[in-house]
Parts: sequence; structure tokens; C-alpha cells
Amino acid sequence: MPILLPFHKSILEEIHDPATSDLLILARGLGLRRTICTLMQIYDSKQSLILLLNASPEEEIAIGDELGIMGCRRPGLRIVGYEMGKRDRQDLYKNGGLISVTSRILIVDMLQSDIPTELITGLIVLHAEKVTTLSLEAFIVRLYREKNKTGFLKAFSDQPEHITSGMSPLKNIMKELQLRRVHIYPRFHEDVKNTLETRKADVIELYQRLTEPMEAIHHAIVQCMTITLSELKRSNKTLELDDLNVESAYFRSFDAVVRRQLDPVTDEATCGYLLSYDALAFHAYLETLVASNTTTVTGAAKQHQSPWMLTDAANIIFSTAKRRCYVLTTPKPTSSVPERQVIDVDNEDAWAALDEAHGLTGSSNRDNGKKKEEKKPWVPDNMSPVLEELPKWDLLADVFQEIEEELMRQEAVSTRPPTRGTNTVLVMTSSPRSSTLVSEFLGEMDGTAPKGSRGRSMMERKLRTYLYWKGQNARQKQPRYQQPPRFSALQPQSSSQPEGEISEALKRKDKTRQERSANRRRVRGGAPMTVAPSKPAVVDPKVESRDDGDDIAAFLASQPSDLLVSSDADALLLETLLSSEAGIDFDTHYGLLAPSQMVVVRAYTDDTDDQILAELQPRFIVMFEPNLDFVRRIEVYRNSNPGMGVRVYFMVYQLCCEEHKYLAGLRREKESFEKLIKERGSMLLPIFEDKHAGKSDAVIKTISTRLAGGRKELSTVPSQVIVDMREFRSTLPSLLHASGLLVIPATLTVGDYILTPDMCVERKSIPDLVASFNSGRLYTQCELMSVHYKQPILLIEFEENKSFSLETVAESAKSYAKPTSKYPAKKSTGPTDSDRAPPSIQSKLVLLMLHFPRVRIIWSSSPYGTADIFNDLKANAFEPDPNRAIAIGAEEDTEAGAGINAAAEELLRCLPGVTAKNVKYVMNKVWSVRELCELDRKGVQDILGVEPGNACYDFMHRGERKTGSL
Repeated sequence: MPILLPFHKSILEEIHDPATSDLLILARGLGLRRTICTLMQIYDSKQSLILLLNASPEEEIAIGDELGIMGCRRPGLRIVGYEMGKRDRQDLYKNGGLISVTSRILIVDMLQSDIPTELITGLIVLHAEKVTTLSLEAFIVRLYREKNKTGFLKAFSDQPEHITSGMSPLKNIMKELQLRRVHIYPRFHEDVKNTLETRKADVIELYQRLTEPMEAIHHAIVQCMTITLSELKRSNKTLELDDLNVESAYFRSFDAVVRRQLDPVTDEATCGYLLSYDALAFHAYLETLVASNTTTVTGAAKQHQSPWMLTDAANIIFSTAKRRCYVLTTPKPTSSVPERQVIDVDNEDAWAALDEAHGLTGSSNRDNGKKKEEKKPWVPDNMSPVLEELPKWDLLADVFQEIEEELMRQEAVSTRPPTRGTNTVLVMTSSPRSSTLVSEFLGEMDGTAPKGSRGRSMMERKLRTYLYWKGQNARQKQPRYQQPPRFSALQPQSSSQPEGEISEALKRKDKTRQERSANRRRVRGGAPMTVAPSKPAVVDPKVESRDDGDDIAAFLASQPSDLLVSSDADALLLETLLSSEAGIDFDTHYGLLAPSQMVVVRAYTDDTDDQILAELQPRFIVMFEPNLDFVRRIEVYRNSNPGMGVRVYFMVYQLCCEEHKYLAGLRREKESFEKLIKERGSMLLPIFEDKHAGKSDAVIKTISTRLAGGRKELSTVPSQVIVDMREFRSTLPSLLHASGLLVIPATLTVGDYILTPDMCVERKSIPDLVASFNSGRLYTQCELMSVHYKQPILLIEFEENKSFSLETVAESAKSYAKPTSKYPAKKSTGPTDSDRAPPSIQSKLVLLMLHFPRVRIIWSSSPYGTADIFNDLKANAFEPDPNRAIAIGAEEDTEAGAGINAAAEELLRCLPGVTAKNVKYVMNKVWSVRELCELDRKGVQDILGVEPGNACYDFMHRGERKTGSL
């Protein structure tokens, strides 16, 4: 059971009261999950119903396990999932206890009264920073407070950076959650500071410089990021782009900010990959990056490429990354210098005699150097492997050597083992891929090798895998390479014109063109650009890198397939296992390792790291990459275990993005907490009132002109809208409820929203609209709406922060681009590119309107606009009946399908012209699908109609040979 520190107890004393509702913002790494679990343990009772909201599946499992360790096992935390039925959920709610439920399930249960809202003891909301007006959590709180005024609500967050953007973000969150109290606990809080500075761990900071090639790549990446951001700011002057800088690009939230403004794909992760990937993996990543930006899916060249890849800095990135892996040399012809073959520089006896004559004893180092320079048979002839290792690998090896010496010293000084903690070494990395790389290095490390080559065997194995990958790509592309070149050499002309005259004419033309270009193009200094035809042209670095890779792949494609992958490796392993002795010591090979012999390599996660520290209790912790959250966890872990010495090795690359990111994250968190504290000091507390109370005129719904004088007709039915269950994935039901409408969830067969007895709405977002057109689902939906409702409506809803237009940038550029040639293009008799292109969304909508003239299309710019449109459409109209809306489109007779082959009916539904409306009629006319196929065209038309009958008949008889045809 985790120990509560003094600041944990002070937090619980402030928020544990069930009579109050609070928001707690705690710095990451200070034990937020421990606080939440302790609070849930306090509330655990069969007489209370506590609901946990907004927890991920991983968090649900971790919180349940920690509650079980703390003693909450009967029944503990129950998780409500989609596989649980309605009756089971109702029984679970009635029994009370601690229940974790998703927001989407809870909102439907609250609207359908499956959960007694007035009996809920309290809600515990995680990730309060994600709560907005459009979120389901705000919808749940509104429903909760309508029927329950006494229950509590506890909200928690450990992401202060996400509550600092916008106008009064803290006030908006408290308004949506209907809270009036907030508690802010940063690292510099007085209670936290006094607690964590009581006992401090022994921290050894190790700063490592990058190698020269890595420094060159790092500077080039930062330069590319600066150029890209300046270009974004220059070309988008109307947007809020103050937060777009290199420092912000270090964090994951940068992608969300840029996509929200511009919707591009950024490449800031390349800088992190440089420090965490090995040289070969980083080079392979760059090759895939080049391929994805220069080649389409079909293999053609891309017209629009990323601008940063055309800069000089990109050339440095690609060329230096390749030199970190290998160097390609041009093979020298052996026939030109035959006399060099008589010099034997590999005569080991001669070298040994020379060393002995000079009194040298380091001949073994020479032998090691010879072994290292010995070329492997699977390495191409013109390749010299470099295989640069990450600088931190040598630093890690030195750290483990120091830990081993420290353990030996402690064993020599004291015979008794330490009472607190274990000798397990915990290595923490930034990602699972980095953890795998560190584990491979530690498993294959050569301790006797010099620095910079301790992981040589691992890097050679990775080089072998890389070459195998290139060879496989070459075999796949080989047919493409064998095609003849598109542009061949000049063919000899007719004898009427000499070849020399043609050459002179071409030379004069080229010279004139170069002079014009020199006069037209000028650099910033004002001097004309010189053109030197005698010098070779500058080769694109991407093309050069790709050509080198193609040369390597071509060499490997000509080699045997088993050169890189040993075919008998698995057989050798199986033979080793089978030939082992029967009486082998099980504990020696398969037993548990002693803590002093165990090294745990793990990636940073969330509060689960606190549980790992509590279980392993390591006395040696290596932070292979810096992480601010884990530094706090070590502080809490050290103070939770008094009397135990903890040594931490803090490794960081000096003067690079890793150090800058760590310091920038520390500064961002501090500034975020200062903004929150300042806003809390000047914040006006909201006053919450019941929106549904005091509306005496709310019962006046309709005006009937049939009554004398047009008097008002009173209706006791509140204004309501029937919503399909699947629509609760969107934010529209929450906004409809906030606008004063009663939302009734139901499983609808026809439509998504039923506004009136005659009005049905099918809502489509832009991606859903495109998918529905491609699958043909929208045609069926419009057909069903036209049959069952008098006013079918297709609502096309755009996103709030996106352009309110169906025309993309590419389409507009294609339509309004200037012609590139001097003369107008010749008229072509064949089909143009626009004729061969698939039909646009606009043309598909026109065809849809021609088929269904009664369907109306409504365009909405955002969910807010949709809510206003629905309220306007419902004005002066009758309210829909939920039972009738559910019955429409569904099978009314429950026994209608008895005795019918379900597979045959499903096949019949897939035929063109057969819909859900006429499938029963078709089944009454024919006894089987075979009988339908044997009918002639006139018989099929009599059943389905003229056009549907033609479509069905053509589909069934497609591919048949006509009688008498050759």
C-alpha cells in the first residue's frame, strides 16, 4: 500500500468532504492517481453510488489494481463496457459501489432513466482539462444537476498547460462542470516543497556532447524547422501564429496547434529520432520520408513536395545521415596497377616480428583492428561501413561499470544486505523503441572493446538487416527498372541536313537561352547569376541518396537470397535445445534472477511508473533520457521510503533539443501554474440557475390556424427531438440539450434526428458524406426517408474550425492556375484529365437531388449552427412520437421471417433494385433466387419496375454469351 506524504494528506483534507464539489490541479508526477484511489477508498460503500468518468481502459485497470491492493476487493471497481446489457447495467447501478463507465454509455442511461440519477452519490471526473461545451462530460453534469442537487463532483487534472489557452480557460471548465472551488498544487507549492526537500536522492548529472555528424544534422533540422515556421507565418498572416516557434515544436501539442490552424503535416519528430534511433534506423527513416514525399502510391512522381526537403539544410541532413552508416567508394580497376598486388600488408608474422623488435606488447590491439577491418561477405565491394554509435551508449556502459563496482564495494564493507530497496537497476527511456534499442545494446555489449565500438556486433547485425531490406525492395522494383528509358538518344537525321549544322544550331540556341536567363534572374546583391555549362549540374541530395541505395540494392539483388538471412539459424537453435542434457539445472537457465543481476529497461508512461517504483524498489535508477514527470516521481519515491539510499544517473545530451525541451517544459509548466493562480485570484465565480424552472410560457408550443381566431393551443408535451443512438458520438445532442430541447435516445432505422412527425433529418459530416457516396449508403437512406416522411432533410455539417466550402485548395488551383506555356494549348479530340477524373461531391449531390426531388439539403457551418436550425425548424410544429419513430422502417411482424432462408434473403437484398422496402414483395412473387434469375427482362420489370428491373436483370446476366455469338 503506498504511503501518503504530508502534502497528500493536506489535499485529501480539503477535498474529501462529500458536501463540497472541487477541482484539483496537481503537477504531474506528484501522485495524482494515489490521491484519487485514496479518495475512492474513503467513499467505497454499498450504500453509495460513485461513478468514475473519462478514464481510459489502461487507467481503469490500473486504478482497479491499486484499489485491490488497498483493500477494496468486495466488490472493488466494476467496469461498465459495451458488452454489458441494459438489464445488467440497471442491476449494477442499483447495487451501488465504485463503477467506472464511459461517458457515452452513461449519457444514454441517464436520458433513458436506466440509472437513478437522483440516487448518485457523486461523480469523479478525470482529465478535467478536456471538458468543453461540446464534450459529453458537460452534458452529463447538466443532466446530473437537473435531478440531483446534493451529490458531489470531484474533478482532477495534471495538465496545466492545456488550461492556459483561450479566454478564461479555468473559468470555462468550472462553468461546464458547475464548480465553485479549485485547488492548485504546483511543485513550488509550500506544502509540496517542504515535503519533497526533506529527503533528496543522490543525483549524478551526466552531460554528453553529440558527435560532429549528429551536431551537423541537429543544426540542419533546427534550420529546417525555422524556415518552415517562418514560411507558415509569411503565407498565413491572418491567423493566430504567435505560438508557432521552435521551442513549441518540441512538444506533442504542437501538432494539434498547427493542424487546428493550417491542417498540414509537420516533421518536428525528426529531431527526437536523431537522438533516440541508431544511425541505420535514422537513415532508413529519412529514406522512407524522401520516398513518401517524392513518390505517390501508384509509383508516379509527386507534383507537390515538402518545401523544406529542397533546402540546403535538407541536403546536410540526408548526406550526413548516410555517412554515419557507410561510405560508398568507386572501385578502382585492378589492371592499371598490377604491381601493388605483390605487397602483402596482411602478413601477420612480419607485423609480429616488427613489434617484437621494437619491444611493443600491443600486438593484440593490432589483431583486434585487423579483425574489425575484415570485410564481411555480405557487404558490397564499394561500401565501407562506418556504423556510428550513439554517444550515450558508452556513457551507459560506464554507468553500469560504476554501479557494479559500487555493489562490490558495499558487499566488501557490509556482510548484511540492505534492509530497504533492492539492487535492481532500473533504466528509463522515452519510448518503447528506445527501450528495445537499449536492451539490445546491453545484451550484446562488448566490454573489452574501445569506446565507440562496444556495440559493433549489434550495429553489424542491423546493417545486415538493412541491406536485406534494400535487397527485397530491389527485387520488387526490378521489372520497373528493366523498362526502356523514356527519352533515348537523338536519332540520326536525314541526309539532307548535316549533323554538324544541327549541333551548331543547338549550341547557338542554348547560348541565347543562357544569356536571357542571366539577364532575367538576379540574386539579392544585384549581380546576374552566372551559368557555367562546363561544370556538372548540382545533384539533388534526395536523388543522390536514392541512387546510392539503388546501387546497393542492385548488388544485393544479384547475390544469393540466403546471403543476408541464414536459412539454418532456426534449425541450429532447435538442435541446440534438443541436444541439451535431460538433467539440466532448471533454476540456472529458467529460474528467477537475483535482484543484483537484473536490469529492467522501461519507457516512461503515466502514473503507472509510481507502481513500478513501489514494486521494484530499485536503489539505482538510470534516466537514459530526461523526463520532468519522472524526476518528481523519484522525489515522491525517495520520501515514501525513508532510510533507503537512492542513486539517480541523469543523462542528457548537452546543447541540443533534448536539453532545450526539458528546460522549456519546466518553464512552460511554471508559467501555466502562475497563469492559473492569477486567474483564480481575479475570477468571477459563476452563479448557476435552473434553466428549466420559471418558464411559464414553455407549454405554448403550437399555433393552430384551424381554431377560431387563431388562438393558441396549449400542449403539455415539452419540446423534444428523437436522436439515434449512434449520434451520441458527436457533439450535437449535447448542444441540443443545452438549447432547451428534450433529447430522447432511440434506435432508429430511418434517419438520425426526428424533429416533427413529418420531418426526418439525416446528418452527414464531410468525411461521412464522402464515404456514404462511395458506398452507396446515402442513396438508400434518402430513399427510406422519402418513403416514410413528408419532409426528408439531408443536413451537411462542417467542422467549426474548418473552411465552410466543399472546394479544396487543389481543385481551386487546378481551375484558376495560370497557363505555363507561352502559346495556348491545342484542342484535343480525346478525353481530358477532368473528364477522366472521378465525379466531384457537387456533381453527386446534383444527381441525388434529381433522383429524390423531395429531399431538402441544409448546410450548417458548425454544430452550434445546427442547434439553431433545429430550433427554427421545430417552431410551431407538433412533437414527434418516439414509439412511431422506432417502428418506422423496422419489421412490424415479428414472425414474418419464420421459415425463410436468411442467407438467401441476405443475397436477395444485395441485388440492385431490391431494397428494404420491396424485399418482402419480391419474396412473395418468387420462391427462390434461382427462380428470379430465370425470369426474362419483362418478368423482372413487372416485379421491380422498369429502371430497377433493368438494373437487376443486367447485373444477374452480366458476362453471359449471347446465343449465336462468335
